[in-house]
Amino acid sequence: MIRTGGVNRPVEISATGRLEVRITAADVGKRVSVRRLNDPWVPGEKFTDTVGVLASWDNGVLLITRKGGETVHIAESSLVAGKVVPSAPARRRGPSATYQELAHVSTRAWRPVESERLGEWELRAASGFTRRANSVLPIGDPGIPLDGALEAVRRWYGERGLPAYIQTATGAEGTQELLCAELERRGWEREVTAELWIGALAPIADRAGADEVLLARDADEAWLARYQRKGVSEVALKVLGSGPSVWFATVPGSSDGAAPAAIGRCVVDGRWASFSAVEVDPGQRRRGLATTVMAALARRALDEGASAAWLQVESDNTGARALYAGMGFAAHHAYHHYREPAVPDGGRYGSS
Repeated sequence: MIRTGGVNRPVEISATGRLEVRITAADVGKRVSVRRLNDPWVPGEKFTDTVGVLASWDNGVLLITRKGGETVHIAESSLVAGKVVPSAPARRRGPSATYQELAHVSTRAWRPVESERLGEWELRAASGFTRRANSVLPIGDPGIPLDGALEAVRRWYGERGLPAYIQTATGAEGTQELLCAELERRGWEREVTAELWIGALAPIADRAGADEVLLARDADEAWLARYQRKGVSEVALKVLGSGPSVWFATVPGSSDGAAPAAIGRCVVDGRWASFSAVEVDPGQRRRGLATTVMAALARRALDEGASAAWLQVESDNTGARALYAGMGFAAHHAYHHYREPAVPDGGRYGSS
């Protein structure tokens, strides 16, 4: 028997095995599991299950943000079961970490050239070099209502000739599923989704490689010759060189003057070591060069007292995901970049 009765009806499977709706609009912000009826004309399963954070419940429609950041719209009339569920279970391997810790560590490893506070939010700019260095990190309270905060964000980036981006996260305790839903409600568009993965550092350092790896404090011309972003500016060099303790790794090319066979970057920050810009000459892939670079950087990070590692990988980069999984990394949370909506006349909010 399916119980009905409006917005405040309950969602769960009862002790007798019957399906019941036992969540209400008061559960917005909690992690829920719901089952809904599919449209009768759609072939396939009769029901669809959704687990995520209940972002809103207005006008007979539920918005649930899944771990990967996808927002699902569900008609209240289609609900047949559901309940509030605990947060995702703790990871079974690798270091323990909160989202807030990793968010602050990751922003220290890729510093903007300019930043400003809006309450507890951090506005970051670096002349457009990467979204990470040119987006808002919205941890905490901006100190003013959301619409006013978004207008201030658009104005701040518009004064610098940049599109306004907000970097959000989903899938871990303390992440920003509710903010994602509010941004989408206001027309902000999600352009990029990636994941932050973490793992133990020592197993990476234990991996041996036969190739010579050169470590340096600065990105020299040889390193930049292999870096995927060509024509690196002075601003980009400042971002690349930012962080508490930065190391650049290079596997020399096969001949004098040739671009490196592989490169990588590591930032050591307390117990954490970050890996980025791990790139290999396409003609020399499948030789283990990426592992060799990361192992050399990991050994240096261990010498400086680090014990844990993190990196970022895009959701569609299957090769990198397989490599990192084999090294003991696992996803901690997803992160997303939302871009401001265009104004009706084709311009952009905050431009001047």
